[in-house]
Amino acid sequence: MPHDQALGENPVASLAAGGCRLRLPRPEGYAAGMGGDVGTAGSGVPRVGIIGGGQLARMTAQAAIGLGVGLRVMAERPDDGAATVVPADRLDIGAPGDESALRRFLAGNDVTTFDHELVDVAVLSRLAAEGHAFLPRPATMALGQDKRRQREVLSRLGLPCPPSAPVERLADAVAFGDRHGWPGILKASRGGYDGRGVWVVDDAAAASVLVPDLLAAGVPLLIEELVALDREVATLVARRPSGQVVAYPVVETVQREGICRRIIAPERVDAGLAVRLVGWSHHLAEEIDLVGIMAVEWFVAGDEALVNEIAVRTHNSGHYTIEGSVTSQFAQHLRAILDWPLGETALTAPVVVTVNVLGAAGVTTPLAARMPAALAVPGVHVHLYGKTPRPGRKLGHVTALGTDVDEVSARAQMAADALAGACEAGWNGQDGIEHG
Repeated sequence: MPHDQALGENPVASLAAGGCRLRLPRPEGYAAGMGGDVGTAGSGVPRVGIIGGGQLARMTAQAAIGLGVGLRVMAERPDDGAATVVPADRLDIGAPGDESALRRFLAGNDVTTFDHELVDVAVLSRLAAEGHAFLPRPATMALGQDKRRQREVLSRLGLPCPPSAPVERLADAVAFGDRHGWPGILKASRGGYDGRGVWVVDDAAAASVLVPDLLAAGVPLLIEELVALDREVATLVARRPSGQVVAYPVVETVQREGICRRIIAPERVDAGLAVRLVGWSHHLAEEIDLVGIMAVEWFVAGDEALVNEIAVRTHNSGHYTIEGSVTSQFAQHLRAILDWPLGETALTAPVVVTVNVLGAAGVTTPLAARMPAALAVPGVHVHLYGKTPRPGRKLGHVTALGTDVDEVSARAQMAADALAGACEAGWNGQDGIEHG
């Protein structure tokens, strides 16, 4: 379904007409004219810092070049993906928990944003009170990094969520499972990603084995009802302080073992549901005072949907936007935090498919040696993250565009398999998912 069929030529106007009221006041404390009068003295170049040096920072750095933004990176290691692509005078090495290193980094920035959620919000709040600009704000980051808090806030705002409960002791998990049915989904409320920090608990006996050890290790937990779903989808919205909000088309995310393997745009959900998902995402962006970009992951069953989780930063589900949208999520995020006009979000082709490249066991050929085979696939766009390969690690992604979803998916998968070393590893296709 084309995006304009779901939302009309003006998505915000369509949503407003449907009863989604958008209140977008200028947040307190945000410097007036951000982007018009910031930067190195006399240069007019905005100085944006990003905490974290992974692939998201790497791709943001690439977008910053075209926008004339002076992006600075605080990476933990000099071989992090973003650390290898920014000039030495724009790179700081330090852990996000090292307040002295963080202060040194902030001194060179007009505004600072994030590659990940692994930051101490209490420290950020203290530094913000001293006058340092963080976008998204510390309170917004606190929501993004805590799944238990997400469930509380999203439910209070009226967004549909799976039944869940915090787990402070084994009895909490057992009572929830007995009430809502087994199996249940046990989650680490902080720090989990790509399938890590998520456990399927078949019954009370299984919970009694797992929960006490996790709690003893200091892992904050929640338990959720196991959702019967048809597919998973994601919405992506951006908001700038002066009032503008834009939404990207709803996309399908194909998951296996908790890891996103493929992104398909546009979505295969009911048009009415697509409008509701975008409307809810707009509402959430406003209510949490989002500045920047936000991804919302959804479980879909029929014409109903439930929130899985949110990320208040650039996100894997938006990687397709580099070639597949008029404005990439990385450029959009920079425009939003600088309070610059946001870009168009329409697809650049009827179908866009992105396939993640995962490291595979048994592959010894250097990644660079596999590149020619991937580039031999017509019309694909390859993005590598500068990571040392290891099994299950996201090494990059491949995007293809076209008109037929099966043909486009096949091309993207073929190139991704070549990069992952599928033949050398002795398997045929890195995700084993047939798209019909």
